[in-house]
Amino acid sequence: MPKIEVNESLFFNMLGAELEAKLGAKQNYDKLEEILTSAKAELDEKPDTSLPEKERIIKIELNDTNRPDLWSTAGLARLLRIHAGGKSNTKSYQSFLSSKEKTQDSAERMVKASPELKEIRPFAAGFVISGKPIDELMLADIIQTQEKLCRNFGRKRKTVSMGVYRSKLIKWPIEYTAVDPDKTEFTPLDMEKPLSCRKILKEHPKGIEYASLLEDKKLFPLLKDANGEVLSMPPVINSAKIGAVQAGDTDLFVEFTGTDMTSILLSANIVACDFADCGYTILPVKIEHPYETGYGKTITTPFYFQENAETSVEAVNKLLGSSFKAEEIADALKRMDSETEISGNKIRLKPSPYRNDFLHEVDIIEDVMMGKTVNFFTPERPNEFTIGRLLPATMLSRKIKGLMTGMGYQEMIFNYLGSKKDYIERMCIDEASVIEISNPMSENYQFVRNSILPSLLNAEMGSANAVYPHKIFETGKIAFFDDSNSTGTSTSQSLGFLTAEQNANFNTAASEAANLLYYLGIEYKVCETDDPRFIPGRQAGLLYNGEQIGIFGEVHPQVLENWDINIPCFAGELNIEKILKSQN
Repeated sequence: MPKIEVNESLFFNMLGAELEAKLGAKQNYDKLEEILTSAKAELDEKPDTSLPEKERIIKIELNDTNRPDLWSTAGLARLLRIHAGGKSNTKSYQSFLSSKEKTQDSAERMVKASPELKEIRPFAAGFVISGKPIDELMLADIIQTQEKLCRNFGRKRKTVSMGVYRSKLIKWPIEYTAVDPDKTEFTPLDMEKPLSCRKILKEHPKGIEYASLLEDKKLFPLLKDANGEVLSMPPVINSAKIGAVQAGDTDLFVEFTGTDMTSILLSANIVACDFADCGYTILPVKIEHPYETGYGKTITTPFYFQENAETSVEAVNKLLGSSFKAEEIADALKRMDSETEISGNKIRLKPSPYRNDFLHEVDIIEDVMMGKTVNFFTPERPNEFTIGRLLPATMLSRKIKGLMTGMGYQEMIFNYLGSKKDYIERMCIDEASVIEISNPMSENYQFVRNSILPSLLNAEMGSANAVYPHKIFETGKIAFFDDSNSTGTSTSQSLGFLTAEQNANFNTAASEAANLLYYLGIEYKVCETDDPRFIPGRQAGLLYNGEQIGIFGEVHPQVLENWDINIPCFAGELNIEKILKSQN
């Protein structure tokens, strides 16, 4: 879950008079922790009181990843303030928000995107802030907001990245273009000499960290102004001149680029509202795309894109076990900074510009609950008597763990997600048999495992220096396609085991499988199999009451070579839930 660090002085100044009365002395952190529950947050660490007040840091953990607007000092303070009855600034946001019905004046402030970016990093948004000078506390908070949004919500800058620049040094319009990475140079932030875009990925710390986002592209994205001065190479690094924001700067250009326009617009709205709450003037910027964005080719940002959501009084009361009237529900939603319109028993909600998490009416009802506070609801004892117990698959898994340990195996625990290289290419199996995640945060977590064997082989690959034999196992979940299930997929508890030694062979594998099944009281038969992970003729399936419950054999040399394993291995797998099904 996201954790943020807020400066004590800055945070309490933003909370407002309504909360000052509730908190009393600023040192009343027990009361603060109670108030934080309205944001699904908790106090992670109190500040060091031996430090000067302006240097004290409060650490707060947020338990809801659906609210990126709370990952900043201003955003969190906003919710707590409004929930306590403070004034909402939502109406004042209309002065800088464009929408389908209204476009704000952007004057000469414009960003023009090149057609080549469509296949590289297609979308952009931005705005300018103007007003009082940025101080050290505000600058630190901007950097944290940028980091949290881009790393967590922006998926390590792949979906969304954010850049902040010294607006007074910019000659408008800005060109968002694609350039040859070997022929284009600029001086990146924290360096003193120009580097080519390609060299930045190899020599600059941020370039090395985010190289995977651009290294396979023929052209790299670049932001430069009308004078040809480089602002940045998104999503990697700012330039050392325009991109070096300092305390004391009064005008800043904030831009967002990425691959998902909705996420970019939401991020821009969040940051713009944060700055507005801190007393800054937000100046819109027009973005011209030569291709569709889902919101039009030309869009002036910040942009209100959210759709209204709807629920009913009956639905709220049924789910919460309450008897609220429509006005009470509207008041609870107002405390969560949402505008509502009541029509009979229907309640229509207009989300705040910094929120996009109302996907179902249940989300509205949850906000009603949070608006009333969890403590408002009286706990009730269950009317039905129930007995809890372990699942049969869990009990059998525990028995198997004991038997495998007794046979000299060491238990391992692995991730359920992995890469195409590990789960498919190295195992020499068909990609169609493995479930792929449609929006992975990383290529390393793109597929759900359908077997434990890749995990075991991965562990063996890194164990070459350990004394042989190596005997390892895991009991855990696997996932596979299942047309009989409404979701099209199913999960199952499985056992995987592997032995690596010079004399590893089929006979030893058969003996290990026989020992395990004997102590489980399972009378089995073997059948021929043709699994590409094992050597043909040195593998067998395990049948129990006519159903195949597992497989074992000598691991194929090509699979071992793919994993850089230089010693023979045998392995096997048992589907624990199929064993239980066959027993019944």
